[in-house]
Amino acid sequence: MTHPMIIDTHAHLDGEEFKDDLPEVIQRAQEAGVGKVFLPAIDLKTTEAVLTLSRQYPGYAYPMIGLHPEEVRADWREQLQKIHDIFLSDNPSSTNLHPSSFIAIGEVGLDYYWSREFEQEQLEAFEEQVRWSIETRLPLMIHCRKAQNEMVKLLRRYEQDLPGGVFHCFTGNEHEAEELLSFDRFVLGIGGVLTFKKSHLPEVLPAVVPLDRIVLETDSPYMAPVPHRGQRNESAYVACVLSKLAESYGVSEEVVAEQTNRNVERVFGLE
Repeated sequence: MTHPMIIDTHAHLDGEEFKDDLPEVIQRAQEAGVGKVFLPAIDLKTTEAVLTLSRQYPGYAYPMIGLHPEEVRADWREQLQKIHDIFLSDNPSSTNLHPSSFIAIGEVGLDYYWSREFEQEQLEAFEEQVRWSIETRLPLMIHCRKAQNEMVKLLRRYEQDLPGGVFHCFTGNEHEAEELLSFDRFVLGIGGVLTFKKSHLPEVLPAVVPLDRIVLETDSPYMAPVPHRGQRNESAYVACVLSKLAESYGVSEEVVAEQTNRNVERVFGLE
């Protein structure tokens, strides 16, 4: 039985890694049954790049807008102001934040994996973009590494007002999953790590995460799933994630595809 079209909710197809063969990458994704790809931005340049890409592939590639925590420096306020200006210029008839084509605020969040040098700046930049999300009712695409406590504490302050979103690249344990799922309009983004030999996700997810709280993603070009591990990741490989999820939950690929599509529709408001 063939499954319905699936959605890669997180792919950096605007990256250098795809500059030589993007049309082929998109074609392979379509042949693998990927009906849509969502493109997170990480800074000013990529915000413009994902917007351009979404215009090249209308109805297939959808852009997000945001400043990634690893891109937050001392000049984060100027960066955010310029990104905010793109928001407005993308919908010039509006005087406030209300974009016409961006589907989410992302990729935003906190990352203390390498360094805490800009810890305070990251917190302030994230909070500012959380407020954008509330104002625009656009969901958040949240990146969090070695910072779950800080992230949860910040989000709790806005919990009642948050429109929802995705905790991207979830790789945690049962307790961490339950804590994130307590934000009831959010889902977990599951990608290639699920397929890794040492991953505990095949046990963790079915134990505490209902299928209606998961969306599929690749994080291309990073973290390619087995059997492509170590290669450049691409959107077509989201089919490997689908397959492993179905196996982990003991259901058909069709069930996982239909449910994760419904989850995308609920969170992003896209059919």
